[in-house]
Amino acid sequence: MDKSMQTEIHFAAFVAVDWADQEHHFAYRGSDCKRIVSGKVQHKKEALEGWVLQLRSEFPEGKIALIVEQSRGGLLYALMKYDFFVFYLPNPRSVARYREVFHCSGSKSDPSDTLLLLDLLEKHRDKLRVWNPEDSQTRRLRMLTEYRRRLVNDRSKLVNRLTSILKCYFPEALGLTGDLTKQLAAEFLLKWNTLAAVKKAKPVTLRRFYRKHHCRNTKLIEQRIQEITNATALITDEAIISASAQMVRVIVLQLSKLLEGIKQFDQQIASLFEQHPDRAFYESLPGAGPALEPRIAVAFGSDRSRFDSAQEIQQFSGTAPVTRSSGNSKIVYRRWACSKFILQTFHEFAAHSIPQSRWANAYYHLQLQRGKSHHAAVRSLAYKWIRILFRCWKENMPYNESFYLNSLTKTGSHLALLIAQ
Repeated sequence: MDKSMQTEIHFAAFVAVDWADQEHHFAYRGSDCKRIVSGKVQHKKEALEGWVLQLRSEFPEGKIALIVEQSRGGLLYALMKYDFFVFYLPNPRSVARYREVFHCSGSKSDPSDTLLLLDLLEKHRDKLRVWNPEDSQTRRLRMLTEYRRRLVNDRSKLVNRLTSILKCYFPEALGLTGDLTKQLAAEFLLKWNTLAAVKKAKPVTLRRFYRKHHCRNTKLIEQRIQEITNATALITDEAIISASAQMVRVIVLQLSKLLEGIKQFDQQIASLFEQHPDRAFYESLPGAGPALEPRIAVAFGSDRSRFDSAQEIQQFSGTAPVTRSSGNSKIVYRRWACSKFILQTFHEFAAHSIPQSRWANAYYHLQLQRGKSHHAAVRSLAYKWIRILFRCWKENMPYNESFYLNSLTKTGSHLALLIAQ
C-alpha cells in the first residue's frame, strides 16, 4: 500500500500490542473516543480469539489498525487470519528511539511501551508502512530458505569443531577424508576414528571403501593408502586419544543427521520453487544457482507494490550505505540496521556473479582499484545489482546480460570502456 494512501483509511480503532512469550500487554482506543483501554491477554489460542472477538464486538464496522513490534512469531501468525486488522510493524530501533524522547532516564516497562506504541500509531502512522502478508507459497519458501541457512551455519560450526579436534590427535584424517561435509568423511570417521584403527585396515579394505563412496581416482586412493602406511601418531597419550575419538564420533553422528536434514530442505525448496510464477526471472540471474534463486525470490516477494523504488530494497537489504553529515564533517559507513539474511543473500549473489557476468567482473575489480576491500567491493556490486533486478522484477522480465551491456555502451558508461579493454 502506498504511504500517501495510508492516512486516508478511516479506522474504527487503534490497537497496540507489546508482545511477550506468555502474555501480551495491549492498549486500544476508538477513533471517536478519548478513553484508552489497556490490559493483558495470554498467549493461548482461546485467550487470543476471545480478545479479538471482544475487539470486534466493540468495533463491529471498519478496519482496525494494529501495531506490534514483531515482524514474525506466534502472535502475528495468530492474528493474520483476521481480515479487519491493518498491521503496522515498526522497526524495534525506531521504537527504542521514540521511547528515549519521553523517557530520558532509560526506564522501560511493558505497559508504558504499549502506550508509546499506541501514540506512535495514532500520531505518526503516516511515517509507517502498512504490512501486508505475503501469499502462502512465498511465506513457506521464506521460512524454508531461512531455516536451511541456519542449518548450514550449524553445519559450519560442527565442521570447524570436528576439524579442530582432528588436528589435535588425528590430523591425517583431514587428508584421508577430504570434504568433511561428505558422506565419505562421516562413514570413514565412524569406522576408523583413530590412526591406530585405520592402520589395522588392509589395503584391499580401504580400496573397497573408497570405491564404494564413489572415489574413482586410483592414484588418489593409492596415495592415501601409502600415507596411512607411513603415518606415525602425533600423540600417544591414550587418555587424549580415547576422549577425542569419542567426541569425534558424537560430532559425526550429529553432522550426518544435519546433512540429511539439509538435503530434505533442498528437496522441498526445489519442489516449491519449481511452481514459482517468476522462476524464469530468477533462473536468468548469472551465478545465482539453485541455492540463491529461491532466496532472491523471497527477498523481493510476490507483491510488486511492496517496494516503490530500488532504493527501498537497497536500504532494507543493508547494501545502501548510511551518510551522516554535520557542518563540515561527512561520514559514510555501512548500514547495520537491516535484515541480515537478506543482506547475506544479495552479498553472496553478487560474489557469485563476478565470474559469470562481464560487467559485474569489471565493476568489482574497479572497486578494488579504488582501494576498497573485497567485501566492500562486493557490497557495492550488490547495491548496483539491486537497481537492475528491481527494474526486471517490476516489469516482470528476465535479466538479459547482452541487453545490459548494450545499454552501458549506448550511455557511454566508463564500465563499458573497461569491459571493451
